[in-house]
Amino acid sequence: MTSKEKVALLREAMSKENVDAFIVYSADPHMSEYLPDEWLERTWLSGFTGSAGFVVVTKDKAALWTDGRYFVQAPIELEGSDFELMKDGVEGTPNYIDWLKSEVKDGGNVAVNTLATSHSNWSDLEQKLASKNIKIIDKPLLKDIWTNRSEGSVKNPIFVHPVERAGKSVAEKLSAIRKKMEENGANVHIIPALDDVAWTLNLRGSDVDFNPVFLSYLFISKEEAILFVDLEKLNDDARKQMDESHVKTLPYEEFFPFLETLSDKKVLISPNSNQSIFDVLQSKNTFIKANPPGNLMKAQKNETELEGFRTVMQRDGVAMVKFLYWLKHNVGKEPMTEYSIGEKLREFRAEGKNFVGESFNSIIGYKGNGAIVHYSAKSEGSKEVTNDGSILVDSGGQYLEGTTDITRTLALGAVSEEFKKDVTLVLKGMIRLAMAKFPKGTKGVQLDTLARIALWTAGKDYAHGTGHGVGSFMNVHEPPQNIRKELNPQELLPGMVVSDEPGFYVENQYGIRHENLIAVKEVETTPYGTFYEFETLTICPFDKSIIVKELLLDDELQWLNDYHSWCETKLADDLDGDVKEWFLQQTKAL
Repeated sequence: MTSKEKVALLREAMSKENVDAFIVYSADPHMSEYLPDEWLERTWLSGFTGSAGFVVVTKDKAALWTDGRYFVQAPIELEGSDFELMKDGVEGTPNYIDWLKSEVKDGGNVAVNTLATSHSNWSDLEQKLASKNIKIIDKPLLKDIWTNRSEGSVKNPIFVHPVERAGKSVAEKLSAIRKKMEENGANVHIIPALDDVAWTLNLRGSDVDFNPVFLSYLFISKEEAILFVDLEKLNDDARKQMDESHVKTLPYEEFFPFLETLSDKKVLISPNSNQSIFDVLQSKNTFIKANPPGNLMKAQKNETELEGFRTVMQRDGVAMVKFLYWLKHNVGKEPMTEYSIGEKLREFRAEGKNFVGESFNSIIGYKGNGAIVHYSAKSEGSKEVTNDGSILVDSGGQYLEGTTDITRTLALGAVSEEFKKDVTLVLKGMIRLAMAKFPKGTKGVQLDTLARIALWTAGKDYAHGTGHGVGSFMNVHEPPQNIRKELNPQELLPGMVVSDEPGFYVENQYGIRHENLIAVKEVETTPYGTFYEFETLTICPFDKSIIVKELLLDDELQWLNDYHSWCETKLADDLDGDVKEWFLQQTKAL
């Protein structure tokens, strides 16, 4: 079926159920960013494959809201559909709730699937649509329309993430969480987020592409902890660890029936949890709405986890150098496409010890496709790559000890002087952020300017965040910390790992992004307070052939030369032959 045909079927169902508008968020019952196939409802309906965005369908209109990462990609994927693109964050784009108020009659009905709708979104809708007496109702209308959806029947094993890599035992984590529960006045805590469950229990799985997590819920009280999961997926070691940690296991499908038995509880729960949980509990219990305590604990990596990052960055750096050598020396000599290049990069990573898989679908954007921020080359029809122009390579790996995410922009042949200037402006921003020294209490928004100021001075900018949190053998996008223009109240704390990835994009011409991972660390305490700085984790040289040395300030040039010298120290012994000779040229001072 085409998108138009699917929307027509949805409108028929809306008419039968007296629904005036239907919202499809990009979510599953665990509010995941990367979704199991059976929860790709927005993608199935609209054709838009981006990781962020949602759609609203009324009786005669359909619209998709998404952010600046997808302003180039979305129009391509929505072509021929009924969906109008709403550029979120751009002046003149209506807020979707304001748009609903203008499109739905007084006393009308707006439907959602509460399993895939966060409580915060539900509450926002309920509050703002009340002025027109518009009701929000639970109607999972796509359930009967999308008849051939996957049912997630594969039994991917759940395995132990040992304390030697986690740094803390399950008992220690549960004890710390229970202490925070008590401080918050809660006697029950519910964790629906898959990465929070996996981190708390030192378990990993593979139910979601690229993220080593598994479908589950976790219930914690003062007396017990219960994991709701497909019991057949737990391997022997995982079962043993749960038993030794006094964590009871029950079938995944018993989670909601169990909630119905709770009464007179003070429930600590994230407002980003699905609305169905709130619907079951709200009549007999009270809520303490707050971020899960384990979420912040997970974000502050302990020394064992940080050492895991350092270990895999060296391993990943070796794979990247071998890949860059192969690409530079074979492009134009043998047939290759964006897709085949991504497959080759995966092969190099797979040679490394304890490689589990990619941490996200590699972004290999040649020439104009590099301007599509989250571009994903398909096996069929991806662009042929030759020894001309530029390419953007954003990729990462999942290893048993940690997670990587790196972007390099390369020249494969002739590039313009304007491109080289833009490359250098972006690099200046990446370096300035990497060199930052800042007082305790600083938030990401206060550092974001450092990465943009060189571009801003030239009248240029980019429409995505500068940095996101990264997990330890966990999700490559990990809240609560980030570095971006928008205010996030979460301060940066020691142990937090974030990406440093400014960019610049010229539609249909080229995309530029440089990305390293950096970790917050305490550097000194003065009479004026405690100060932090960043430890650079990623180990891989930049393409010096496209850097305009004269545009770099002295301290920026010194940082770059020192960084390349450090790369040589860390990687040279693991390289040999022509690859090593080439690498040593790449790490010479500019």
